[in-house]
Amino acid sequence: MSPVYLDYNASGLVRPEVQDVMARALADNGNPSAVHAAGRRARARIETARAQVADLVGADPTAVVFSSGGTESNAQAILSAISAGCERLIVGATEHPCVAEAATASGKPVKMLPVDARGVVDLNKLRQLLGQPGRAVVAIHHANNESGVIQPIAEAARLVRSAGGWLHVDAIQSAGKIPVDIRTLKADSLTLSAHKLGGPQGVGALVMAEGREAVRILHGAGQERGLRAGTENVPGITGFGASAVCAARDLPTAMAHAAWRDAAEAVVKAAGATIIGEGAERLPNTLFMAVPDWESPQQLITLDLMGLMVSAGSACSSGKTKPSRAIVATGRIDMATGGIRISGGWGTVEDDWKRFAAAWVEAYAKQRQRAAARGKVDA
Repeated sequence: MSPVYLDYNASGLVRPEVQDVMARALADNGNPSAVHAAGRRARARIETARAQVADLVGADPTAVVFSSGGTESNAQAILSAISAGCERLIVGATEHPCVAEAATASGKPVKMLPVDARGVVDLNKLRQLLGQPGRAVVAIHHANNESGVIQPIAEAARLVRSAGGWLHVDAIQSAGKIPVDIRTLKADSLTLSAHKLGGPQGVGALVMAEGREAVRILHGAGQERGLRAGTENVPGITGFGASAVCAARDLPTAMAHAAWRDAAEAVVKAAGATIIGEGAERLPNTLFMAVPDWESPQQLITLDLMGLMVSAGSACSSGKTKPSRAIVATGRIDMATGGIRISGGWGTVEDDWKRFAAAWVEAYAKQRQRAAARGKVDA
């Protein structure tokens, strides 16, 4: 049987449509700052992509600043808020490390916003934190990259705005899986990444709300309206635009994945798995599960040998035996090193989820048998 890829939250498989437009851009790769014909064609590709990405999240194209990826854009968003007068930061307990680290590196005071047992931010605590002195930039991701838990962004935005703060929303995981609109969310800034949409790696975007200004964090020439120096990655940006169009087109299909996920979830839960984020609204493509008696790396290796590619939560931490940030934040320390994430995407079919569930149940049963046998020998 052919291998099954269920790690779209780490990086989606590149869509055929994206490969096609990138190949054409690579074959005609003029510098977009040049005034000759090849340069003008490159510039046109960038501006077309800018409009396509903006359309995915309901923004004006002039609000989009392209970057090397979500990490850079998250850092630029935080520094933009500080430049606008924010004196401190409030960061969700389950935020991606690139947001948490950028907050720490800013040199401003940072307070952690806790989550409940499901992984949903505590709005009452947010209200209390916002009541403390100083304007705050609040960073809450739209959906968690590990558990897929969706946060109450619109409600948080009302609290932040009433306190005169700045709400930054990392929408890297949610875009293309659920509707994302910067105006509806009432975010001041929002970030995206192409490779989560079936586009290329190494391309991201910062999207600014009306009335908000980005500050440059890379200095040099005047690319990206002076907000991000360096010759633009024309093929990558072109692919980003194409992936945004495909993601918007396929959104109804993406929402339908929840039924497949739910069926697989029921099977593994019956076999002893704990579902992280259960009871909260979650991305339709994401299942994050854990057991206390089987470490994540061993699960990944076993499943890989069975032809199933999944991950241990954040791709930035995969391959390292370290506690899951999302699990720790919900208080399940006993499960923190036994979590795995299964995430589907544009190339996923129902049978992929069925194969995963059956394989994991079989493998877990064998793991427990081995553990029981070792216990008898030790005794």
